Amino acid sequence: MRTARKFPAALAAAGLALTTLTACGGGASGAGASDDANGKIKIMVGGLDKVIYLPARLTQQLGYFEDEGVHVTLLTEPAGVQATTSLVSGDVQGVVGFYDHTLDLQVKGKQVESVVQLAHAPGEVEVVSNKAAGELTSPKDFKGKKLGVTGLGSSTDFLTKYLAVKNGVQTHEFTPVAVGAGQTFLSALQQGSIQGGMTTDPTVAQILDKNLGKVLLDMRTPEGSQKALGGPYPSSSLYMNTDWVNSHKETVHKLANALVKTLKWMSTHTPEQIAAKMPADYAQGGKKLYARAIKDTLPMFTEDGVMPADGPATVERVLKAFNPNLKNATVDLKKTYTTEFVKKAG
Repeated sequence: MRTARKFPAALAAAGLALTTLTACGGGASGAGASDDANGKIKIMVGGLDKVIYLPARLTQQLGYFEDEGVHVTLLTEPAGVQATTSLVSGDVQGVVGFYDHTLDLQVKGKQVESVVQLAHAPGEVEVVSNKAAGELTSPKDFKGKKLGVTGLGSSTDFLTKYLAVKNGVQTHEFTPVAVGAGQTFLSALQQGSIQGGMTTDPTVAQILDKNLGKVLLDMRTPEGSQKALGGPYPSSSLYMNTDWVNSHKETVHKLANALVKTLKWMSTHTPEQIAAKMPADYAQGGKKLYARAIKDTLPMFTEDGVMPADGPATVERVLKAFNPNLKNATVDLKKTYTTEFVKKAG
């Protein structure tokens, strides 16, 4: 379920086709070529217009994939859980989504690893509608509430459940509602279909600008992550099937080069300069509001693509707090990420 509404499969497929974006560079050959018949790398993003995944589209806009000589097609899904499904089914070679899915997949027998860690904080914000603000003042008040998440089984779903359990509310005592992001989230909040929910910029900026709600918990900075989750929470990343990584190291190295170059570029440019490089239709609330959304989210990103040392342990602790699949399972964290490529980048 992608949003609160169910759309016909044909319409969903058409929407996906319309949001396909391609960056073409020089041909990749030999071991570095994709298994795709056209020699292209397909990467699914859990929402291309979300600021938390901005480095993927920005890398394309800056021409860095092309500079590395790789053909990259970026596809988009509204939630990370759908993006992960595309990877497991073999439809794409990589996903730009939350690192926590690599742990969840490992206990399900799928070996996936983060090859570029784009962020060391979730970038997520728990918001509450103005109408419910009096009765929903912290995660302790989640009981009996309908709370928006991008998708069931998504990282927003994971984090919402953790915040509930951490604050004495069991996962069956509230109702997660899949409302996507952007306009579908705004509508659900405005219509009262949800009392609050977890989302990212630019949706957060639009909620505040339209005075539809307020911030309950902010995890867009490492400090916010520490306060809410007890440590750094590596989130946005490029993750891929480990077998594919090991058999296509040249291509993965090129992808890492391009993305790390983008992270460094972001660290030396203003939010306004970053916004100016992005597609105009990403700034749905206007250029000024979009730049503000980028400014508020920038602290979540790494500058070198390296996994924070204690990040994986934080993610494991968070997931084990509520996820029955992981609670008693042994997770080999060293197999959920690699720094091989980013440490050679540049």
